Amino acid sequence: MNKFSKIVLASLAIFAAQSCTDLEEDLVGEITDDISIPVSDQVDPGNADFFDPGAAPLGVLSGAFAELRNTGTANHGSYYAVQELPTDEMVIAAKGGDWFDGGILIQLHEHTYTPSHGFIENAWNGSYAAINNVNELLTGGALDANATAQARALRAYFYWRLMDMFGGVKVVTAPGQDPPQVSRQEVFNWIESELLDVIGVSAITPGADISGSDLNTTNNPYQINVYGALGILAKVYLNAEVYTGTPRWQEAADAAGLVIDSGVYSLCGAGCAVPNLGRRPGVDTDPEMLEGFAAVFAPNNGGNPEHIFTINYDEVDGGGMNFSQMNLHYSSQVTWNLQSQPWNGYATLEEFYNSYDDNDDRKAASFIAGSQQDARGGDILDFATDDDDGIVLNYTPSINELQPNSVRQAGARAGKFSFRQFGRDNMSNDYPIVRLGDMFLMRAEGLARASGDWNLALNDVNIVRSRANAGDLGTMDAEEFLAERGREMFQEGSRRTDLIRFDAYNRAWWEKPTSDVTRNIFPIPVNQITAANGTLTQNPGY
Repeated sequence: MNKFSKIVLASLAIFAAQSCTDLEEDLVGEITDDISIPVSDQVDPGNADFFDPGAAPLGVLSGAFAELRNTGTANHGSYYAVQELPTDEMVIAAKGGDWFDGGILIQLHEHTYTPSHGFIENAWNGSYAAINNVNELLTGGALDANATAQARALRAYFYWRLMDMFGGVKVVTAPGQDPPQVSRQEVFNWIESELLDVIGVSAITPGADISGSDLNTTNNPYQINVYGALGILAKVYLNAEVYTGTPRWQEAADAAGLVIDSGVYSLCGAGCAVPNLGRRPGVDTDPEMLEGFAAVFAPNNGGNPEHIFTINYDEVDGGGMNFSQMNLHYSSQVTWNLQSQPWNGYATLEEFYNSYDDNDDRKAASFIAGSQQDARGGDILDFATDDDDGIVLNYTPSINELQPNSVRQAGARAGKFSFRQFGRDNMSNDYPIVRLGDMFLMRAEGLARASGDWNLALNDVNIVRSRANAGDLGTMDAEEFLAERGREMFQEGSRRTDLIRFDAYNRAWWEKPTSDVTRNIFPIPVNQITAANGTLTQNPGY
């Protein structure tokens, strides 16, 4: 006989640092131990259907690669937050006294952030802490040629983040240095030079010979191989006009093309599947397997054939991905039997959610919407609801207001990096930095912009859409391409950068007025300006 225990969840809200004020909840649902997941998978959600090369990128480099987790790439309060919350993708609305947090989340949404904003300072400090870690390794003299090349590529990636967020910064290449601040152009030149050097070429051209690189071609997404470095360089070139005033569209397309044409990677489509670790035993509509797009981001996605360079998150020894806590309403704990009650923060803007066609597999894979059920399929009841539509938890795509009293059930929730039964606060989904779907879109955009004909993007765009059963597009323009890129890249930390490149970041959208172009670059944190004793100049507009 199945054994179920009905419980009342009361006053169990768990909150992140800098998250939200205390709020008591009375919630009814069912948590069950009748979930058909092997004990081994409850501890380690690896899956033999995908090659999983293991946790350590390369012994001596493990600490450096761990900085990808430590810098908040998939967590609240740092890099992920400042890449997503100022965009038209996601918002954290103030729900009464919950999640107001002194207005700093409203500032991100409305583009009124200041040099004292804590999340922006965390993004700055985290990047430089990671760079310092890499610099220590590079000056230690213990790295072979391959490890040295990987470390340099990783450092260049962190500098790309800094350049993208803050413009001109100090390029520190050894411990103890305090070089002068340089222009964004000079930072760009340095990043480009570093990446070209480790790739082993003087310039990126179609069919460039990369065989002389100290980076190898081993398909281990937890390391940076030559294709991972090319993917990072493609991102740099794709945004070159923003950074330097000079477009590099063809080089972006060529770098992405070298990755695509290598044949090492493949889009995860039909037949590319993993067991659904979030499946509820009492819900027949929950599939046994996650296939195609959904499998790319699943809890057991390690070694997915689409992954080129990913962050190895693990709920036991690689923490830092907290999407289940960040996104879900408190009472969704009983849907996935989560270890802790979620925080009910991030939600999706209605217009962005509605930009997907209903037949697009990415919509169902990326969002959680509608009435919610527990692990047996019973309605989840929230007796403390502030929604007049009833006490059944219902994620409505529409959000009534940004502040002060946003309905706590409002907004579709991001579920692209899907959840598992009995999930801990930290998740085990690997987070892609470079993946093949993005490579197709970068090549498409580079070719279209280089030629001045957006229809040249159609072939690659339709390859990506076909994987999602979204149907081919017959024509293309810049607005449609931006929308398509949003549909594919949602929740992967690229939206702010993409909107700026398309001159769309300062537009008005839901509860956000038109903002000034100076907002395209974040302010250098005031604490850093003070500590620099005149060697850092604040960005214009702050």
